[in-house]
Amino acid sequence: MGALKDLLLGSKKVAGLDIGSSLIKLIEIDDTPKGYALKSYAQAPLQRGVIENGLVHDLAKLTNTIKGLFKKSKCRVKNVATALSGHSVIIKKANFARMQDEELRELLTDEAENYMPFDDVSEINFDFFIIGENDLNPNQMDVMIVAAKKDIIHDCTSAVENAGRHVAIVDVDSFALEAAYEENYDFTEEDIVALVNIGASITNINIVKGGMSVFTRNFLLGGNAITEAVQKNLGVSFEEAEEAKLARGVPLNQEELIEYTQPVFAEIERSIDYFSSTFMDPYIKKILISGGCSHLPGIMEALTARTNCEVEKFNPFKNITYDKKIFRESYLENIGPTATLGVGLALRRIDDK
Repeated sequence: MGALKDLLLGSKKVAGLDIGSSLIKLIEIDDTPKGYALKSYAQAPLQRGVIENGLVHDLAKLTNTIKGLFKKSKCRVKNVATALSGHSVIIKKANFARMQDEELRELLTDEAENYMPFDDVSEINFDFFIIGENDLNPNQMDVMIVAAKKDIIHDCTSAVENAGRHVAIVDVDSFALEAAYEENYDFTEEDIVALVNIGASITNINIVKGGMSVFTRNFLLGGNAITEAVQKNLGVSFEEAEEAKLARGVPLNQEELIEYTQPVFAEIERSIDYFSSTFMDPYIKKILISGGCSHLPGIMEALTARTNCEVEKFNPFKNITYDKKIFRESYLENIGPTATLGVGLALRRIDDK
């Protein structure tokens, strides 16, 4: 599912650029006769405050960081796929009578205020994906609608354009997770899996059934909130608290760390409980966790206990080949959870639907 896309002429290949609030990841994936192959991966830290809650606050610093990252990686791909996140994008599931794509687009354009929380449709870009027949009414179809204000999209894309690249696809982070899952994991039509990406300031949840999104939610809590809790309780700087959180520097036992993650866990649990109470066949087979926080000591065991679900680290390179002379297996295993969104973006192609 490629949301808010701008189709362009030229090469179908894109570089995946995951712009997080603390780290930017750039990934290039080639098409080969043997399938997808990882060509390059690079990442660069982003100064605190440049992006907050998914919104750009310092365009110049973001542009310079992106420009430096492309130079560091030696990636020559001009077309880029990036993603919107958090409260900057609206994702809504709705039911409609069966109709063709063109009819549905016209309906949504004419009656946007009935389906999206915007008064003026001219201020937004939107797209949709027809999931399929409604479970309760075969005469209706389930549709996922995605919308964002044009000024937010402009801020997101301007930094990339100013860095000398062209934004070919603007996706949604939750759906990039879905793309990485679909490529790397085997599943049946009935398998329900929760894809949970805990970033620095935003946590994305995408629950998929048979590889297709059936529930999404973003909330503004992530690794920074955990670090701030550590900082407050230990009386140290943010940087020292970050080191302590990752089991480096200031001593911090695992039980204390897990206690600091409880607000994030509570929102994940609340999302899963809501899904389970409102959907037919709500049994979640597994939670795949990604993002920098997936490296926290004891987090998978604690989340398993909190949600009563099997929890596993997301491996976005499971079905993607790589040159062992360039990438060590241990390195890919380490960066995998952090690279997941970027992999999903890099798997996009300009003519995707």
